[in-house]
Amino acid sequence: MTFSTFVLIFIIMKRKMLSTSCPSCSLPMQTAAMSCTACGVKIEGNFSETFFNRLSPEDQQFLEQYLLAGFSIKTLEQSSTLGYAAIRSRLDRLIANYEALSKMDAQKKAILEKLRADEISVAEAKEKLEKLSGD
Repeated sequence: MTFSTFVLIFIIMKRKMLSTSCPSCSLPMQTAAMSCTACGVKIEGNFSETFFNRLSPEDQQFLEQYLLAGFSIKTLEQSSTLGYAAIRSRLDRLIANYEALSKMDAQKKAILEKLRADEISVAEAKEKLEKLSGD
């Protein structure tokens, strides 16, 4: 991912926060359609997503501030009310949240793959997915 793509993701996310989890099963939803508000052109298909849009709004905002500070803790410290220890702690939490999302996604995909291969039943898959999601 390039730096400009990273910045664009944050600009787009600032407009309107959408839930990226399915309200039925809590699995990540995938963008399937996009449209232009100016001319009405609409495209449909499977579009890739990143874990960044699945972070909490607070983590997204903090990451944006860190990005705009040039990924410098010292610069962020100077431009905010947070001290070095608080910034480092939030960065560590952000990294842990990102890694947890990545791990959970891999586990969910593994469960769905077992279901697809008829290694587990639908009921077992549902139970495992609910356990992962905390439902």
